[in-house]
Amino acid sequence: MLTDRPLTIGTLLRVFSRRIVLTWLMTLAETTLMALIPLFIGFAIDDLVEGRMENFWQLAGIMAALIVFAVIRRIYDTRAYGSVRVALGKEQAVRSSSLPVSALNARLSMGRELVDFLEQNLPDAMTAAVQLTVSVIVLYAFAPMLAVAAGAAAVAMVLIYALFHGRFFRLNSALNRQSEKQVSVFEQRKSRPIHVHLMRLRQHEIRLSDTEAVLYGLIFVVLLGLILFNLWFAASRLDMTVGTIFSIISYSWEFVESALALPVTLQTWSRLSEIMRRLNSVQVQAGPG
Repeated sequence: MLTDRPLTIGTLLRVFSRRIVLTWLMTLAETTLMALIPLFIGFAIDDLVEGRMENFWQLAGIMAALIVFAVIRRIYDTRAYGSVRVALGKEQAVRSSSLPVSALNARLSMGRELVDFLEQNLPDAMTAAVQLTVSVIVLYAFAPMLAVAAGAAAVAMVLIYALFHGRFFRLNSALNRQSEKQVSVFEQRKSRPIHVHLMRLRQHEIRLSDTEAVLYGLIFVVLLGLILFNLWFAASRLDMTVGTIFSIISYSWEFVESALALPVTLQTWSRLSEIMRRLNSVQVQAGPG
């Protein structure tokens, strides 16, 4: 299935499109139901305060449907993506048969990250996209200024990440290059080379972690500013019921949680871009470290 094709995310999507699309459809159904819950909680609060039960039972029905979709999707996902991992691993073993065992072992692990991206990161990004869209629509329905603030926060996040993309690519390249040496280093069974190798891995991981910490610190400043602004605006500038204010804050927080998936996805894509370049090379990448 993968013979004579580049080993990329796009290739996996084309070759295994039916299996992947089905998992994504179930993800979208689950996400849509999840996105409706805060809104119906607000409706249920207002109904219960007035002695009515209609929206309460609608909320219960949405939660029950959510559980059904969530369970079925997870059962199917494991089997579908497991088959993709097997096919990709077999093709990698054939193509990289001339590489040192150390590099082949590392690249097999890297190849699994492509499937992990399809199974975890892309569905998370789709979930976030749906939740972001619903959040902005609901906030706009309450007051356009709430949606404008959310949109401004999203733009700021993308601009912040753009400043870090190149550094993430370089740091992941250095980490992957060092990982390809691991088996050959261990085969020497000498404490000094093993120590040096592990220390270099640690150094690369620390640099990645420090970069992530700075990135997410800046992003959290933007997103928490959004929460504070929307809370202030809803409470002091709008004439709303308690249930409506709860929905506004819930959707503002949902926007924040969903927005965090954006830099995670972009960061993962930076790493996978380097991995795909490495997997489609028949040689071990040269470089320091």
